[in-house]
Formats: sequence, C-alpha cells, structure tokens
Amino acid sequence: MAGVTVPGMEHAELDRRERDILALERRSFAGPGAKERAIREELGLAPVRYYQLLNALLDDERALAFDPVTVNRLRRVRETRRAER
Repeated sequence: MAGVTVPGMEHAELDRRERDILALERRSFAGPGAKERAIREELGLAPVRYYQLLNALLDDERALAFDPVTVNRLRRVRETRRAER
C-alpha cells in the first residue's frame, strides 16, 4: 500500500467493493442518470447506499492511502457543498 500509513493499519486494505466505488468515482459519465445506472448495474447497489458507503470511505485513512487524488478531490467537493448549506 503506497502513501500514508496509519499505525496499526499497515496491513489493512480496502475490500473489492470499496476499491470499485473509488474506481467508479474516477470515471466521467455522459448524461443524466448514467452514473446511477452504472452504480446499479456494476456494483449492484442502490444509489442511496452507494453514496452512504462513499461518504464513509472519504473519512477512511485506508482509502486516502489507496487513492489520495480521488479521495482529496471528493473531500473538497463535500466540504464545498457543506459550506453552501
């Protein structure tokens, strides 16, 4: 695992679903509903559940170590949206 190491978590890795969620977030989607369709078809999740899992991943140091560019980008987006409320 490259990147940040957290004491006691050196050997903890993301599971397949967590890696797949981050991979989906790296993609761009062409039209309305395309991302939600990919969430359902590729991951077998309801979009609401997907976003719950994604939000939890953004706070997980393992995810940051696995894909710092994607996690930091999504954290910035989340903070911007929170500040707008």
